[in-house]
Amino acid sequence: MNRLTVSAAVLTLAASAAMPAFAHQTPLPTRAPDGAQRVVMQCDSDDATRRAFRREHGAAPVFVTADEALQARSTGQTWSAPRCMSAREHARLVSTLSAYAAVR
Repeated sequence: MNRLTVSAAVLTLAASAAMPAFAHQTPLPTRAPDGAQRVVMQCDSDDATRRAFRREHGAAPVFVTADEALQARSTGQTWSAPRCMSAREHARLVSTLSAYAAVR
């Protein structure tokens, strides 16, 4: 019984010494850095919407497809201003993400 306790103590000490080495590993590439975003908004393509978007975010709207948004999600890509997408593409994105959630 005493040998088992000593063995457990040695293993615990070895594990606690190895933990800082594991803590310095880099995060997964899909994890976005603090302050980065990957926001997609449903936008119209009329002039009023474009002006409002530029006033709100400081840049002209950039439209993406559902496939491009999913690709950005899988590669960990982030951007400084939100991206826009049409109502049809937004429906495709929501449908695809719902299907992913149903599988999980």
